[in-house]
Amino acid sequence: MEMQKLYSLVPLAPLVGAIVAGLFCRVIPRWVAHTVTIAGVAISCFASFLIFRDVLAGNTYNGPVYQWLTSGGYRFEVGFLIDQLTVTMMLVVTFVSLMVHIYTIGYMQDDPGYNRFFSYISLFTFSMLMLVMSNNFMQLFFGWEAVGLVSYLLIGFWYTRPTAIFANLKAFLVNRVGDFGFILGIGLVLAHFGTLDYAAVFAKAPELAGTTLHLFGKGEGVALMTATCILLFVGAMGKSAQVPLHVWLPDSMEGPTPISALIHAATMVTAGIFMVARMSPLFELSDTALSFVIVIGAVTALFMGFLGIIQNDIKRVVAYSTLSQLGYMTVALGASAYSVAIFHLMTHAFFKALLFLAAGSVIIGMHHDQDIRNMGGLRRYMPVTWITSLIGSLALIGTPFFAGFYSKDSIIEAVALSHIPGARFAYFAVMAGVFVTAFYSFRMYFLVFHGEERFGKAAADAHGHADHSSHAPESTHAGSSGGHEDDHGHHSDDAHDAHHHGLAPGEKPHETPWVVTLPLILLAIPSVVIGYIAIEPMLFGDYFKASIFVDATAHPVMKELAHHFHGAFAMATHALTTAVFWLAALGVALSWFFYLKRPDIPAAIKERSGWLYKLLDNKYYFDKFNEVFFAGGARLLGRGLWKGGDAGLIDGIIVNGSAHFVGWFARMVRLFQTGHIYHYAFTMIIGVFVLMTLWVTRA
Repeated sequence: MEMQKLYSLVPLAPLVGAIVAGLFCRVIPRWVAHTVTIAGVAISCFASFLIFRDVLAGNTYNGPVYQWLTSGGYRFEVGFLIDQLTVTMMLVVTFVSLMVHIYTIGYMQDDPGYNRFFSYISLFTFSMLMLVMSNNFMQLFFGWEAVGLVSYLLIGFWYTRPTAIFANLKAFLVNRVGDFGFILGIGLVLAHFGTLDYAAVFAKAPELAGTTLHLFGKGEGVALMTATCILLFVGAMGKSAQVPLHVWLPDSMEGPTPISALIHAATMVTAGIFMVARMSPLFELSDTALSFVIVIGAVTALFMGFLGIIQNDIKRVVAYSTLSQLGYMTVALGASAYSVAIFHLMTHAFFKALLFLAAGSVIIGMHHDQDIRNMGGLRRYMPVTWITSLIGSLALIGTPFFAGFYSKDSIIEAVALSHIPGARFAYFAVMAGVFVTAFYSFRMYFLVFHGEERFGKAAADAHGHADHSSHAPESTHAGSSGGHEDDHGHHSDDAHDAHHHGLAPGEKPHETPWVVTLPLILLAIPSVVIGYIAIEPMLFGDYFKASIFVDATAHPVMKELAHHFHGAFAMATHALTTAVFWLAALGVALSWFFYLKRPDIPAAIKERSGWLYKLLDNKYYFDKFNEVFFAGGARLLGRGLWKGGDAGLIDGIIVNGSAHFVGWFARMVRLFQTGHIYHYAFTMIIGVFVLMTLWVTRA
């Protein structure tokens, strides 16, 4: 009973903080808002650690908290499933959220929406915890929709900016598409399994593995497991930003940097990866679904990485790296290496939060200029931000001994061993992605922290060339990313005031205060060591044995991967001789040569690439296609329904048409109403003649 109270405390503590900071945001001072929300998340993090220790001791839990609704024979409950997969997610979510909360004190200190922002991020944490702790599909869907709702509020936090409103609507609408598939998948589960409880569904799944759905009552049909898993994964494609439902994630940079870190590292985008791993007993019954997953992940991993190469906004570079890394996780799921996907989710959460918060630190030091072309040489002025950014970048590209290396290389090896259709393409994509990731990551690193100091030089010109770029920093067209009340408390026109964006001539960058740098240091530590510590128990021990199911006979990837593992140290030293390491090294070396030694080369390539650069600059025209086909199609359909249906059919035929018919009929009848007796007599004779004719004919 005591542990059950502790389970409830984990999501409720951030919720209480969110309620206090939100409902009383206009009356409580700022220190109360950040104190109560940070205390709530800290309590949740500490409780998660105690639960983690209890689970390691062999104690798990699966049971209801209360029954929400009964409908016929169906019961809808709120309940918790506490196992190794759950506590891993709880620790990641609460720790990263705690770091973001602390960081926010410094980043949002002058923002007029300070209290409101703390309320939102605490509510975001509560929503994600409800999602990962659920033991049934109903609660999963509640958490799923709750993180979507709060992300809408956070992406559009600076609601006076048209670009922010556009971005949060885009995120909301794209996720509605994914969520439509997701709820259809849940509907199939309820219809065929008769319950939404995970344990009952997973236990019954093998019995229904051969069930076929006949959508139109004839034909071959589709396997129930395939349909269910693909529909559930469509939901994951929306939340975890997989092609083609990825388009909302880069635009989420319109929100303040702390929420960019929380969305991209530990909450919303990880929900889809977690869900598929939790549903492993279902996905293992459909190779078709796994093949679909691995191909979608491979496309995302490679082609979203290409887009990171041409970005000039420091936050968007990191955003596209998130898209690519989510593709890596999805590829691992498709290869039945669910534990590897969760392992990469965990390591990625630390170093990606680190990179985003470090980017925010750079933005503060640069007076809210986000264009990496206006930076350079910052390592001399921002040493803590510099070294932590370097650690995050090394982890991201998979440098041996860093956290990202152990998870990323495990994904590549798992895909190489997979025999799922599409695995060969996926292997090529993740291998090519190694070079691409190293190139764009260190392009950003070298342009920001090394080379010529380009800041404080003709600020107006610097912003002028950025305003006309589709991948220019938000600060040049939509207000600052945080800091000054004038930047985002009022109209977006203030964004063009050079006083607020960029260093004045002769002005130098500065290191950020301790509330900003402390989370960077605390995130840098697991970005280095967590992979070395966790790889053996998480991938090759019994850690996930009771949480994740893999059919070792049909999909022996993890079994074969274990044969090649000889310890974390040996794995890192052996990697120095592999193609993966040398591809990453080549990417770093090429970015150093291009952007520090010969910056004329990338400029020349850009000039000569023509259509290719235009294709990347327009993000493969996904936005244009959506705008023309879906938005334009919806407008065309609406116009057709308006003109043809409303004006033509309803108004023209049914409403006005009936009136016109009555008028015409009345005019016809009026012709016989002359007032002359012989006309009426003639009409009567004609009528009698018609009646007699009908009577004789029938007789």
